[in-house]
Amino acid sequence: MSTAEQQIPAPVPAATQEQSEWDLRVELAAVYRLVAHFRMTDLIFSHISQRLPGDEPRFLINPYGLLFEEITASNLVEVGLDGELVTPSEYRVNPAGFVIHSAIHAARPDAHCVLHTHSRNGCAVAAQKNGLQPVNQTSMEFYNRIAYHDYEGVALNDAEKVRLVADLGDKNAMILRNHGLLTVGDSARRTFLRMFYLERACEMQVAAQSTGQELIVPSPEVCEHTARQLNNENRVGETDDHDNSDNWDLAWTALLRLVDRIAPDYRS
Repeated sequence: MSTAEQQIPAPVPAATQEQSEWDLRVELAAVYRLVAHFRMTDLIFSHISQRLPGDEPRFLINPYGLLFEEITASNLVEVGLDGELVTPSEYRVNPAGFVIHSAIHAARPDAHCVLHTHSRNGCAVAAQKNGLQPVNQTSMEFYNRIAYHDYEGVALNDAEKVRLVADLGDKNAMILRNHGLLTVGDSARRTFLRMFYLERACEMQVAAQSTGQELIVPSPEVCEHTARQLNNENRVGETDDHDNSDNWDLAWTALLRLVDRIAPDYRS
């Protein structure tokens, strides 16, 4: 075995519903640190939630008042569908900030993790009438596969939950108009990777628009073909995409190496 091969750890196993609560805490804390590292935070506002195993609905979420770069596996708080603490904690929570998350967790059993951001580029695209456009390969992952929800004010009203989940439907990514971005997934790692590429697609669109030149939009047929490739839907042996399970696991392993270098205390 070469020196290079010895230095690269084996891929982290894919996330499963059988992960222990501590493993879920560590993975979610890593995602918080990565969101901070890639500058997708909004100070102490916005959240990432993770469903915990068990018969009673329980979720991990960030303590209200901590920056994402301060989140650790042990200081994540446990809340119920009402956003209130279900186990004692030295930290407080913001139930109002859990409205969007609780709505999706309740309606989508497959949405084990919900990630919501107020990033600069995400909000810029969320303010555009036509939303995310297929003007780059990255954005084509979401072609006809992204939901939209119209702005109704600060998300504090339980009545909005019904409309929000209806707009999301069975999709795993959403643009909340005039508000921000949202992704869901069966694990924190996949939810983060989905958000990373959604954020990157928004960044590329804003950069392209800033040139003032007319943008090239491929045909609907090409966009759909590319979306199927990037979402591994063609099922003809095409694996050169970041939504393929093996590639996602490799990407997550690389991201863990990054967060272990820059913020190893997330595991504490």
